[in-house]
Formats: sequence, C-alpha cells, structure tokens
Amino acid sequence: KMDDDDDIPQLSSHTLAALQEFYLEQQQREGMKTSQGFNQYSIGSIEEDWQLSQFWYSDETALCLAKEAVLAAGKGGRIACVSAPSVYQKLKEQDGEDFSVCILEYDRRFSVYGEEFIFYDYNHPLDLPENLLPRSFDIVIADPPYLSEECLQKTAETIKYLTKGKILLCTGAVMEEQAAKHLGVKMCKFIPKHSRNLANEFRCYVNYASGLD
Repeated sequence: KMDDDDDIPQLSSHTLAALQEFYLEQQQREGMKTSQGFNQYSIGSIEEDWQLSQFWYSDETALCLAKEAVLAAGKGGRIACVSAPSVYQKLKEQDGEDFSVCILEYDRRFSVYGEEFIFYDYNHPLDLPENLLPRSFDIVIADPPYLSEECLQKTAETIKYLTKGKILLCTGAVMEEQAAKHLGVKMCKFIPKHSRNLANEFRCYVNYASGLD
C-alpha cells in the first residue's frame, strides 16, 4: 500500500539546493526571453535558503533600509551589505542614485552580481580580497546570519574593518547588549519586517544619527 508517508522518498538538502538552482536558472532564461527581460535584482529572484539561515526583508523594510544607507553614505558614497542581500537588491533598484555597493555573502548564488559579489564566511571575518581596503565604506549594513554572540562578534570584526564609521546592524532584540558591546550601536525605533514572520523579534541598531528613529 502506498498511502504510508514513510515510503515517499525524501530529497536530500543537496539535491533540493541543486533543484532550486536549476529552477532559478530556468526562470532566468525564461525571463530573458520575455520582452521586459528578467530583473535579476528584484527581491525573490533568488529564493531564500533556510539552511543558510536566510530570511529576506519585506519589500518596505528593504526599501527603507536601502534609502537610509544611501542617505548615510552621502553623494558618491560606498555601501557594504554584509549578509543582507535583500537590502543589496533594493539598492540595485535605486537607479541613477550616486553611490556604489558591494555584497559580502556566503551564498554563492549571488555571484550573478559579478564583481560586486564577495564570498564571505563570518567564521573567517578578515579573509577578504586585497582590493577591499580597510575603512573604505561610508556605511556598512550587516545582518549576521545567526543570533549568537560568536556570530555577532566575528561579523563585528568584518564591519569594523570595512567601515569609515557608520554602522547599521539588523539582528534580534535579544542581541541589544552584545551589539552595544561589540559595535557601540544603539537600538532604533524602526522595526524591520521580514517577508515571512520570524519567531524572534528583530530590530535595527545604529551608531550615528539616522532616519530610523
């Protein structure tokens, strides 16, 4: 009898990831064929991978954080997105704005963004390409993938290396003390929302006078 759930073969996570990638490429190819083209920068063009602890922000939150970053960076400013790809994608939609941006991300699917993509593993916080000079970004936006002090502490090393001063951190409300300790950032009034509701209350933290209060 086939109605027993145990008989249904389960795909391994590796197979699922490969399938996801295949569908994504297929979608991209299909998209290229259509007249409006495929917008590779739109949120959702790359699906969340929960095994990498990825959770995209809602459209409104991503836009709000992107606009804040552009303002904070100033004219011709440089913005680094550390493990915050949905903000990066929103920044790419801000056509004609005068700034440059890099994405530091563990998920190699984001290499479709070319030279702006930098492979990043928070376990090796300073294992960065030579052309990423210390204190070369006007603002760093970071969303450490895990709510642990170890993850925050290591990501903080990267942030402090990259930023000229300004930091915008998104992480759980439970991380408030550690965020202050490792990065000197304070919680804002603005509450970031995700496209899927997370169990943990999320907050933004900054170390400068931002528009998020």
